Amino acid sequence: MRAAERGGPVVGGPAGGGTDPAFDGDRPPRADLVADCVHCGFCLPSCPTYTLWGEEMDSPRGRIHLMAQGLEGEPLSARMAGHFDNCLGCMACVTACPSGVRYDRLIEDTRAQVERRHDRPLRERALRRAVFALFPYPRRLRVLRGPLHAYQRTGLQKLVGRSGLLRRVAPSLAALDGLAPRLRSVPRTPGRVPARGQRRAVVGMLTGCVQSAFFPEVNAATARVLAADGCDVLIPPGQGCCGALSVHNGRRAEAQGFARRLIDLFEMTAMDYIVINAAGCGSSLKEYGELLADDPEYAERAARFAARVRDLAEILVELGPVARRHPLPVTVAYHDACHLAHAQGIRAQPRQLLAGIPELEVRPIADADICCGSAGVWNVLNPEPAAELGDRKAAAVLDTGASLLVTANPGCLMQVASAIRRRGDRPVALAHTAQVLDASIRGLPVERLTRPA
Repeated sequence: MRAAERGGPVVGGPAGGGTDPAFDGDRPPRADLVADCVHCGFCLPSCPTYTLWGEEMDSPRGRIHLMAQGLEGEPLSARMAGHFDNCLGCMACVTACPSGVRYDRLIEDTRAQVERRHDRPLRERALRRAVFALFPYPRRLRVLRGPLHAYQRTGLQKLVGRSGLLRRVAPSLAALDGLAPRLRSVPRTPGRVPARGQRRAVVGMLTGCVQSAFFPEVNAATARVLAADGCDVLIPPGQGCCGALSVHNGRRAEAQGFARRLIDLFEMTAMDYIVINAAGCGSSLKEYGELLADDPEYAERAARFAARVRDLAEILVELGPVARRHPLPVTVAYHDACHLAHAQGIRAQPRQLLAGIPELEVRPIADADICCGSAGVWNVLNPEPAAELGDRKAAAVLDTGASLLVTANPGCLMQVASAIRRRGDRPVALAHTAQVLDASIRGLPVERLTRPA
């Protein structure tokens, strides 16, 4: 769907609005960072929304142009806000940019301005309020497991999907319905999993919100793999959200509150590293030093916390594997989660770990740098373009001929699984990197630890 059909401008800047400048004095996008962009266009092929619509204002350099207009006093119109909202925050443009433009910092600060200063329509405000009253709260998500399990087991979910009624009446609810993973019972991971053999490190494990509620088997596999490679794994109880969804959507104060509580919790236990198995969460944890830089009580503590954060693949490569890897005769398509590859620069480590498994073959995915359309809650707020991006990613995965899709983010797993189900093509199993490593270390068939799309 092109921008003109969505009500947005095809070319040029924002339509008129109020008379106040777009940005106030509370952390507006920095003029020096805006000036770093030379508008070369290297970012364009990497941008999902530019790929979809081909519109300049829905590209990174187009959005930076709008930021410059806002800094010059242009008002924050609905159209300008819409172009900022359209950004998935995948950070592929940061990887592609030859000038080192900090688009990540620019869009984060801009979105905080939009969230405070833009008066959204009532329906959109209600949807966002509902999303952020649910997803950052793991206990609330776990309460949904029972009703969702019953909804799936009774066949009601399939009936609703075939009717198409939900898609017509409430597209965002239909998107959530399609994204919901097929649940299964998994024992809860204990608070401590001791290292097998010689202890090489003590790590604290973040369990996450969506991960703990809907993918507890991934957390269990993560703890076993870490323990097998010589780590004492500590899992502090009462964990809350890390703030990733909030900070990526301009809700800075909310994200800071989540960050402070998590720092307080993990500081109570002595550990060498803090390990995370969800790409978006890991990206935010590593930026706590910036998030709380202006907080006199937490600035130094946040910086120390962030310095100890490691992605699962990162820490396993850093320590070096010690547990024997048994053969897994399977073809794998490895999908780079955006906040792992672009925001954290972790690409080689997961592939290195998979390459260390005998008889496992990794096949490349075409257009790997283009986001699958998940992007936190972007697929719920923008279901139609998200579905198009998901369909493209699913087609690229299926074209590899691999029997197993592996990635390191729960949102990506749900997004691509939903797209594969819509296509109705050959089945593809899905797994987190931790589950594949766990199956190899334990000598189990990979089917035991994966779920079908």
